[in-house]
Order: sequence, then structure tokens, then C-alpha cells
Amino acid sequence: MMAKINGFTRRELKEEEIYSFSVILCDNEIDRDCEKFTVEALRKLASLYIGKTGIFNHDPKGENQTARIYDTEVVADPSRKTADGEVYTYLKADAYMVRTSSNADLIREIDGGIKKEVSVGCSVSRQVCSICGRDRSSGGCMHKKGKTYNGRKCFHILSEPIDAYEWSFVAVPAQRGAGVTKKYGGEFSAEKSFEDAGILEELCGDLRRDIIRLSFLEGDSVPFETTKAAVGRMTPAELLKLKRSLSEKVSEAQEGELEKALGKPFDGKENKKFRI
Repeated sequence: MMAKINGFTRRELKEEEIYSFSVILCDNEIDRDCEKFTVEALRKLASLYIGKTGIFNHDPKGENQTARIYDTEVVADPSRKTADGEVYTYLKADAYMVRTSSNADLIREIDGGIKKEVSVGCSVSRQVCSICGRDRSSGGCMHKKGKTYNGRKCFHILSEPIDAYEWSFVAVPAQRGAGVTKKYGGEFSAEKSFEDAGILEELCGDLRRDIIRLSFLEGDSVPFETTKAAVGRMTPAELLKLKRSLSEKVSEAQEGELEKALGKPFDGKENKKFRI
């Protein structure tokens, strides 16, 4: 233990100079935010969190630094299952502080179980929807966290961590077992995504209705329920492409009927007798 701790110090500390304690940083359970880490993500975070500093309430001020992680371990508990049926697995970290007069009260609060809940600030590159399996950061998913679809509750699966910023003591954690509040890097904004998702879902609903109507006009022999189920799984780009294709086919078919009635090619200008 002391060898690992002294790997972060400027001078070799003695055991009586330090205070060491363990925390559960995060786990693979579905949390209050309807999100969960994969086990592989926990393993990656285990290496990323070595040497990371502990603060309070994710406030990055230097005076808020309280401890540093010197060791981590991913632990599986076969006796427990997560809400989605996986073996409960958590990321445990060992942290240390140098004993001083200023942190004596904090040490007593940790020992007394007052300062217990922690939260992590990290960045992940993938957020996969549990319903459709699409990556939320790349678009195409219309499902909302916490909402139930055909008896299945939607949650986001967090994977491929790319950075670990810090860990904090907090009062109310998101994860019930560990207390995890996630912060994401990159351009993806969860708040903006939820706002845009409602608009995009409405537009996709219009596209689906248009496609079903155009399929009927085009003379498609595919049953209505089959068409409805197929368009329900399509991305916005796929829906738009299909609508354009069907619109062209229906337009060509209608022009063909006019040509038969007129007895000559239809140029789109002479439309006195037949109006659509």
C-alpha cells in the first residue's frame, strides 16, 4: 500500500502520516438517471482513475482537493443481480490523504459514515439505447430515458470511457449503490438532445404516416401491419429516403394513368380535364 501511495508523493511518507480509505465509485446497476455502465467500461475506468483527485460536489477549486486514488479494483458479486439481469459489478477505489489538523474532522466524518456517498466526473464516447441499440451521440434514436416501450423501460448504456476527471463527495448520488453523477465530454448535450428528440420524433411520425399512405397509393402488396412495423424501426435518414422513393413511384404511376386517358405523353402543363 505504501509503495503505491509513495508513487504519487515528492518524498517517501510513513504509514502513520497517511489516512487510507475505500470508496465505491460506480457500478453496472441502472441508476436514478436511467443510465448504467458496462462492465468493460468499469474496467477501463479502473485504470483511468488511478491518481485522480477527490473533491467536493464537483467543484474544481484547488482548495477542495481532499484525497487521491492510489489503487482500484473491479469487483463482481455473484449473489446480486442488476435490474437488467447482469451480475452486479462495481468499481472500488482506495484513496489516501495526508493527516493534517485541517482534515481531522473530515477523517472523523468518513470513519463515522457521514461522508460516504461519492460521484464520478468522467467522459464516455458511447451511450447506447437499451431499446433500439443505437448510439445516442450519433443520432437516430427516438426513445426517451425512463419511458416504457412494449413493457421495457428505456435506459442508456454507457461504454468506452475516454477520460476520468475527478471524483467527489456528494449528498445525493445518482447511483443507489455508489452514488454516480456522470459528466460527458464532447459536443453532445444530453439536455439539448432531449429537447430536440421530441421535435424529431414528431417529424418521424409524420414521415411514417406519409410512407404508409404512399405505399397504399403505389399499390404495395405488403400488409399494413408489416409496413407499420418496418418503418417503426427506421432511422430518420432511412424514412426520408424511402418517402422520396415512394413519392417518385406514385408520381410516375399517376402520370402514366393520365397519358392513357389523354392518348399522348403528359408534360405536366396540360391538366385541364384531369386534376389531381
